[in-house]
Amino acid sequence: MLSRTAENLFWLARYVERAEYIARTIDATLRVTALPAAYIGKTNEWESALLTAGASRSFYDTYAEANEHNVVEYLSFNPANPSSIRNCIEQARLNSRAVRTALTVEMWDTINGAWIELQEVWSKGTTSREELARFLRFVQETSLRFDGSAYRTMLRNDAYWFSRLGVHLERADNTARILDVKYHVLLPDEEQVGGPLDFYQWRSILRAVSALTAYHWVYRETLKPWLIADLLILNDSLPRSLASCYDNLARNLDQIGVAYGRQGPAQRHARGVRNRLEHSHMDDIFQRGVHEFIQEFIADNARLGEIITKQYLV
Repeated sequence: MLSRTAENLFWLARYVERAEYIARTIDATLRVTALPAAYIGKTNEWESALLTAGASRSFYDTYAEANEHNVVEYLSFNPANPSSIRNCIEQARLNSRAVRTALTVEMWDTINGAWIELQEVWSKGTTSREELARFLRFVQETSLRFDGSAYRTMLRNDAYWFSRLGVHLERADNTARILDVKYHVLLPDEEQVGGPLDFYQWRSILRAVSALTAYHWVYRETLKPWLIADLLILNDSLPRSLASCYDNLARNLDQIGVAYGRQGPAQRHARGVRNRLEHSHMDDIFQRGVHEFIQEFIADNARLGEIITKQYLV
C-alpha cells in the first residue's frame, strides 16, 4: 500500500472518532449543567469541556468567556478550531475522497452523506438545546455507522489495519484526557470528594465514554473513583479503556508487520505500553499519582503516533 493511502485511512478514522468524542463531551457537559445549582455549585463545566477537548488555550484567542453558547459554537462549528466537529467531518470526507477505492460503498456513503447533511441542515449551527441534541445524535450515529460499516464490510488487509490504528490511537488519547481532567482539575478545592458534585461529574464521564452501564455490570457498586479509574484504564473488556485500545493497537500493528514481513519500532513501542498496562495495578497507580500516570500515557500515545507516521506514513 502507498504510504499516502495508509495516511489517509489512518487520519480518516481518527477524524471520525474525534468528532464523536467531541459530541459525547458536549452531551455529557449539557447533562451536568442541567442539574440544579445546588449540585453543580460554582464550577464552570464548559471550561472543563474545553480542557477535555484540549482546546482551552486556542478558545481564549477568540472568546472572552467559556459559556454554553461560546463553547458549543467553538467545539462544534467554528472553522478556526481544527478539531471542531465541522472540521473533523470535512477532513474525514477529504481523506475518504482520496482513498475512495480503498473504502467500501457503505463507508463512503456514510461519510459523504454526513458531509452533505452538515452543509444542508447544520450550516448555520444550532439555535436551541433541542437542535443541539439532534446535532449531537447525528454526529454519534455517523461515527457508529462508519465504524460498523468498516467492521462488517472491509477486507481484513492493510487498509483495514491502518484504519483501526487511527481509531484506537485517537480513542486512547480521548479516554486518557477526560480521565485526567477529572482527577487533576475538575473538582474545585472547596468541594468534597464523594459529594454531590463529585458524583455527577463521575457519572457524566462514564456517560461520555458509554461506560455507565458497563460500570454497574462489572462492579455492582455505587460510583467510586478508584473503580472508575480501574475500568477506564486497566479493564480490557471495555472497548474504550486504555488497556483495550492498546491490545487492539498491538494486534493490528503485528498484523501489518506480518503482512509486510518486517517488525519495527511501532510494534515494539505498542507492545511496551500494552505490557505496562497489563502489569499495572490501581493501588500502585494511586500511590504514584493518577495524573502523573495518565500524563505519561498521553505522551507515550503521542509518541506511538509519531513512530507510526515515520515508519509507514511518510
